[in-house]
Amino acid sequence: MTAHEETAPAHTPAPAPSPALCRRTVVATIGAAGLAVALTACGNDDKTSPGSAGDGVSKGGGGDGQVLAGTSDIPVGGGKIFKDAEVVVTQPTKGQFKAFSSICTHKGCPVTGVEGGTINCPCHGSKFDITDGSVRGGPAPKPLPTARIVVAGGSIKLA
Repeated sequence: MTAHEETAPAHTPAPAPSPALCRRTVVATIGAAGLAVALTACGNDDKTSPGSAGDGVSKGGGGDGQVLAGTSDIPVGGGKIFKDAEVVVTQPTKGQFKAFSSICTHKGCPVTGVEGGTINCPCHGSKFDITDGSVRGGPAPKPLPTARIVVAGGSIKLA
């Protein structure tokens, strides 16, 4: 080798990443993230779940949810629908408050009326009992799920 000649270091460029490998990595990452979201959505946070036992009413202090109404706003033997909260609150007997989802279990229509001891869906005529949300007239296949409320100091709040 002469003084004017330089030898290049033995350097081999790294191969470019395979497009298939990158795609697989992206797809696997998205799939794992989607699975995590799905599993989180299936978790139980110890609240009364739809259709579970219990009346969904807490008495006393707790409940950091929004105030729905005063107890005097709910008629005895009837109820009131809170469209934005998707809840219907009933008072089957004086001082006894119940809460249910306001979404019909048949086709997901919102209920629109409470009269004659039933919560009524206009879409296909389903009727639900104001005491326990049970089906009083079909085609609804299941009762309305209970909702959690707190009754305290003359107010009814979501729990």
